[in-house]
Amino acid sequence: MKKAGTAVALAVAGALVAWSCGGGGGGSTQPTPSGGGNTSAVTITITGQGGKLAFSPNPATVSPGQLVVFKNNDVTAHHIMLDDGTVQTPDINPGATSPAVAMGTNGSLSYHCIIHPGMVGGFNGTSGEPPPNCNQAYCD
Repeated sequence: MKKAGTAVALAVAGALVAWSCGGGGGGSTQPTPSGGGNTSAVTITITGQGGKLAFSPNPATVSPGQLVVFKNNDVTAHHIMLDDGTVQTPDINPGATSPAVAMGTNGSLSYHCIIHPGMVGGFNGTSGEPPPNCNQAYCD
């Protein structure tokens, strides 16, 4: 009888964990951004190509309060930061997606990979510019 009680307790605990994590549907829920706006996250894909071609879409259209995630389809890690230094992602390993961040929601902002400064992108009409005399593998 003790084994049955333990099994029931484990089943209930497992169900509570699954329920609190959103169940086993495989989907993810993005946090609701502050300041209103669109609650769906914009996904920007890191393609591994150089310069302005390293991100798709580039530029991306982002509404105030909207979140952005970066999906790394390259074979090396990347670390994205707004050019003004206000917001950045952690390192994004190959095949991984960054946490959702409110990036580029205050107008036309540009960003770059701090590991590969020639990789540039932007929001709302700005596509970013690689640094002058850029001669790295990730430049145009």
